[in-house]
Amino acid sequence: MTLKERITEDMKTAMRAGEKDRLATIRLVLAAVKQIEVDERIVLDEARMLTVLEKMVKQRKESIAQFESGGRADLVAKEAAELAVIQTYLPAQLSDAELDALIAEAIASTGAASVKDMGKVMGVVKAKAAGRADMGVVGARIKQKLGAP
Repeated sequence: MTLKERITEDMKTAMRAGEKDRLATIRLVLAAVKQIEVDERIVLDEARMLTVLEKMVKQRKESIAQFESGGRADLVAKEAAELAVIQTYLPAQLSDAELDALIAEAIASTGAASVKDMGKVMGVVKAKAAGRADMGVVGARIKQKLGAP
């Protein structure tokens, strides 16, 4: 079963169970996917689906930070609930040790020696860790390993 099929089945299950909040979030995900498919006249593959989900997770995290600074606990709770639903469709996150090993392997394979080579390393890591790691954290760790101040 593809990711899109799984999300569609979960939507039907949420409808039958009367889970309005979960259903609304799943519909948001499917609407985002459909928008891209219509705009670009393509059918999204698994990798592109993960990219859409990662973008939605990032948006929710940014919104949570904004609402917390604005003192809007009600909106923080809503965004956090949406975030939890969206994250169920992402693969399991890499542990710190697995991420460090992946970065070390990428540095070795690209022959990176300084921060100037960060783009090469980031490209390799991004391909292998798609959907399983926050790329902001990955970038910071790569900089640290390559000796950025």
